[in-house]
Amino acid sequence: MPTTTPDAEQHQGHHRPPLGVAIALVLLGIGSVQLGAGFAKRLFDDLEPNGVVWLRLATSAVVLLLWARPKLSGRSREDWLVAVRYGACLGAMNWGIYQSFSRIPIGVAVTIEFIGPLVLAAVGFRRPRHLVWVGLAAVGVLLLGFERGHLDPVGVAYALLAGAAWAGYILSSAATGRRWQGIDGLAVASLVAVVLLSPLLLFTVDGGDLLDTRVLVIGAAVGLLSSVVPYSAELAALRTLPAATFGVLMSLEPAAAALAGLLVVGEELAPVQWAAIVCVVVASVGATRATRHPIHEDVTSG
Repeated sequence: MPTTTPDAEQHQGHHRPPLGVAIALVLLGIGSVQLGAGFAKRLFDDLEPNGVVWLRLATSAVVLLLWARPKLSGRSREDWLVAVRYGACLGAMNWGIYQSFSRIPIGVAVTIEFIGPLVLAAVGFRRPRHLVWVGLAAVGVLLLGFERGHLDPVGVAYALLAGAAWAGYILSSAATGRRWQGIDGLAVASLVAVVLLSPLLLFTVDGGDLLDTRVLVIGAAVGLLSSVVPYSAELAALRTLPAATFGVLMSLEPAAAALAGLLVVGEELAPVQWAAIVCVVVASVGATRATRHPIHEDVTSG
């Protein structure tokens, strides 16, 4: 899931890691996000997905608020509206993808989720030939359909919802970066997402389960793996990497998600599903290179 924005990066320190280290940091962030997803799915046996996503967002919100210490006084109504919209997209994206994880394999869910940013990228295509990347992504989705007997249609719908929210997150990121300095906007948006999702706990989550020490520890670990660790790694990497290069690397997320599902949860995908993931990864790389503003320059996840 998305964690970093270039707008936030511009206000951070001046140390620039070497190119190789920067690439390794991005790969570390990708692996951390998907490992977090794998551990979150293992936690579904003890806690409803609503509770798991709430714990993830609450952990990241606390850490980001302590880190950023955002200035809240003197903010205009427009500033708060932008932050609320950003937080709503963040909450919907994480809620949708976790609901999807509970029903279909992680790698398949993230692959479908990528359709959102890809469609957004297609709007920015300047040459008709670039539409080939949309076609390749469509082939990937069709290939997933060959295994539809193993895919819960509700899980697919949740992944599409997460993808649409991801596109909204990307669009909201630029507006937030213009009104909130550094990571202040992301910190406030994370808190907004927690507040918006809190009512779900009243109807779907047993309070005793949520207060179980083991659940709290694993939930906090999911928040750190899925948000704090990748955010820190990607923030440092963006001091060196061009946004386009960063976007291409982020296109590896569906493949990383499939590997995490295999290693952490034991989710084995059919060859046609791996082929679908390859199609979407290649389409994402192509779309990133074809657009002036890479589709993942305002990134993750969640």
